[in-house]
Amino acid sequence: MNKLNVLYEDNQIIVVEKKPNVLSQSDVTGDIDLLNIVKEYVKEKYNKPGNVYIGLVHRLDRPVGGIMVFARTSKAAKRLNEEIKNHKFNKTYVAVLDGVLKENKGELVNYLYKDSKTGKSKVVDKSFAGSKLSKLTYEVVGYYKDKTVVKINLITGRHHQIRLQFKNIGYPLYGDQLYGNKNNEQIRLYAYKLSFSHPVSKELLEFKLLPKWKEIEDETIIHRL
Repeated sequence: MNKLNVLYEDNQIIVVEKKPNVLSQSDVTGDIDLLNIVKEYVKEKYNKPGNVYIGLVHRLDRPVGGIMVFARTSKAAKRLNEEIKNHKFNKTYVAVLDGVLKENKGELVNYLYKDSKTGKSKVVDKSFAGSKLSKLTYEVVGYYKDKTVVKINLITGRHHQIRLQFKNIGYPLYGDQLYGNKNNEQIRLYAYKLSFSHPVSKELLEFKLLPKWKEIEDETIIHRL
């Protein structure tokens, strides 16, 4: 069984860490994906025969690591999806940008279009057919050499949104092989905090897990995240 970092589990949900470069769910590559890893974990731990239900309610890009929650019942999946739809499901990211960002905080608002042929998205004009409104807010939490460490709250959840919106203002994410400056580094984008209401008990749950990056080892930066 693939080693799984489980942050929380009960009979309705399971909260785990997605490692960078692991798929959220299966695709045409046939590579291992987190959804099936979680199914395998539940099947073995609880000795469940037959097919195990695990509901995927949100995703992270393949190169991006971070916290994800999966539903263990269809009822939990439905209620978590409703929270996402009603903007009551909160994901906070930490990212490292190429360059020294001057503004301490701000909001980025763009329209994005996903090209199904290339699998890439781009910033377009509002009038562009198929464009989707994309919003996020950010706050600078520190600097590392010639880079900026920011925490990001997603207001919308568009394809490659964070990566594109920061590239659009001239500060691509460090290590972004698709939209940034090419290098051999892992992309510095991580969903480090997740908060939502438990689908049954309604208790507000919050989970936090920081990536092991040299850019955030400073205690001042850690304190601000």
